[in-house]
Amino acid sequence: MTQRLHLVFGGELIDPSKNAFKDIDAIDIVGMFPDYESAYNAWKAAAQRTVDNAHMRYFIAHIHRLRDEKIEASPTEELES
Repeated sequence: MTQRLHLVFGGELIDPSKNAFKDIDAIDIVGMFPDYESAYNAWKAAAQRTVDNAHMRYFIAHIHRLRDEKIEASPTEELES
């Protein structure tokens, strides 16, 4: 079975309409999870704990989708950034 790691993290944003963190040192690393379902459940719990703060956001990073940055990206990949 293929392992697909997911990282759940979050923190306070400078502006709730953007994805720039106010304080990088204060980022909350919730954890690394072996599948999307468990990552989603952790993300949801973290997001619900901070629902009263409009500047707090949590994210799920699909670690299994990371690639070697030394390999040139296709034109399509570059457009998606």
